[in-house]
Amino acid sequence: MVNVKEAKFISSRADAAAYESFSLPEIAVVGRSNVGKSSFINMLANNKKLAKTSSTPGRTRLVNFFKFTVAENNNNNNSFMLVDLPGYGYAKAAHDEQNRWKSMIEGYFEKTKDLKSVVLLVDIRHEPTIKDLQMFDYLFRCNIATTVVATKADKLSKSQINKSKIEIAKAFKIGINNVFVCSSETRVGKEQILERMMQFVEGGANENLGD
Repeated sequence: MVNVKEAKFISSRADAAAYESFSLPEIAVVGRSNVGKSSFINMLANNKKLAKTSSTPGRTRLVNFFKFTVAENNNNNNSFMLVDLPGYGYAKAAHDEQNRWKSMIEGYFEKTKDLKSVVLLVDIRHEPTIKDLQMFDYLFRCNIATTVVATKADKLSKSQINKSKIEIAKAFKIGINNVFVCSSETRVGKEQILERMMQFVEGGANENLGD
């Protein structure tokens, strides 16, 4: 069992050029605008106010760093940085703004030396968008270990959740067991996702996303 001892905001970066290492393993969180990244981070942290949430898409315009300190099965504490990247795919954002977000996201991936894996969030109620598939492909080509997490599971029934998991797995061409489900409202999936993240932090996860 993974127990989050502390989660706190460390800093924000306005552009990739300002990136500097914190000398800790990093797990990045990506997803389209309004997929629930802030709520997801708050769920993991047991703190509804850690990451600012908004009903307006495209509010995350910085790269935000949060330090998580956890203990597994009451063993020694272990720390890592959770990196919140700007949401992509917000159609109403100006073209220049969209390009800036894209530059920030790609710039981070190019600059970081401490990244262990990425959590790619998708909305369980919808099929992955073209932008989701492009992001997954980009991460695959960069050889970055990626975990797909379907958010907002509380909006669907159990049978609908199973159906959506199959559709999401097919879209990304991965095994259904590589699609994790969560809800920031009910906290379903929280423990499994934290355990998955810690496998990468500790360097013991299998990076194969196939069946």
